Amino acid sequence: MTTRQIDSDQALLLDNQLCFALYSASLAMTRLYKPLLEALGLTYPQYLVMLVLWERDGLMVSELGERLSLDSGTLTPLLKRLQVTGLITRLRDVEDERRVHITLTAAGRRLKTRAAKIPGCILSASQCSLSELVSLTKQVQALRHRLAA
Repeated sequence: MTTRQIDSDQALLLDNQLCFALYSASLAMTRLYKPLLEALGLTYPQYLVMLVLWERDGLMVSELGERLSLDSGTLTPLLKRLQVTGLITRLRDVEDERRVHITLTAAGRRLKTRAAKIPGCILSASQCSLSELVSLTKQVQALRHRLAA
């Protein structure tokens, strides 16, 4: 067996795949979030929408989609469900009906207080220090940026 074959064999081991490490970590993270979000009446994608709106209320659907890397076909059903639950409102722009503004309701703003405990739960479950999680998050964000370029 040549050195090239050994390198190739090593390169094809599942545990050596960055994509699998990210995928399986994402699955584990989603499982961790599930009971925390069920207590809030949210799915994980709905939680992401709420996080963005808690940062900056009144975004247009297109801005929200950009921020979350979601297309309107995925985002619209999420927003409809959040509206039905009374957490957001969707209002068409009077000057351009193609533009839809998303705003939090009072209930949506209040939910932020209940959601505030989630980051601490995640930090505890990760068994990482805050600085380790911040560093890891920045590394993954940089990787995402480079892969998207």
